[in-house]
Amino acid sequence: MSNQTSFEPVVVAFCCNWCSYPAADAAGVSRLQYPANIRIVRVTCGGRVTTAMVLKAFELGADGVLVATCHFEDCHYMFGAKRAAEAYKVTEKLVEMVGIESERLRLEQISAAEAPKFAKVVKELVEAVRNVGPSPIKEK
Repeated sequence: MSNQTSFEPVVVAFCCNWCSYPAADAAGVSRLQYPANIRIVRVTCGGRVTTAMVLKAFELGADGVLVATCHFEDCHYMFGAKRAAEAYKVTEKLVEMVGIESERLRLEQISAAEAPKFAKVVKELVEAVRNVGPSPIKEK
């Protein structure tokens, strides 16, 4: 158990260019406190994040994955956030099928004006992943 206390998870965050990425940037500029465990991957739209991308993040060593999109009504591409939510349902099932705990994966809608929400979501996800320990899936 003491090994898990010192465990620092790596979390990959796929952030939409128009909303959640600016929120992450604003959180940093505002010096909001959140764990440095996050690795942000800027994507044009959350709707472009595929199940394969999420699984690849786990395969390459991520202990957790966040897919952060716009709110449905604020989506720059009008349907991208909805597409991300639909893809997430499939991803959730596949992740479970390969033996990855549900606590390791999260979908969140974060607008550009929600820097505090971004920081809160990152803290919550890192803590949840820390509690379940290192990912059972790693690149061999």
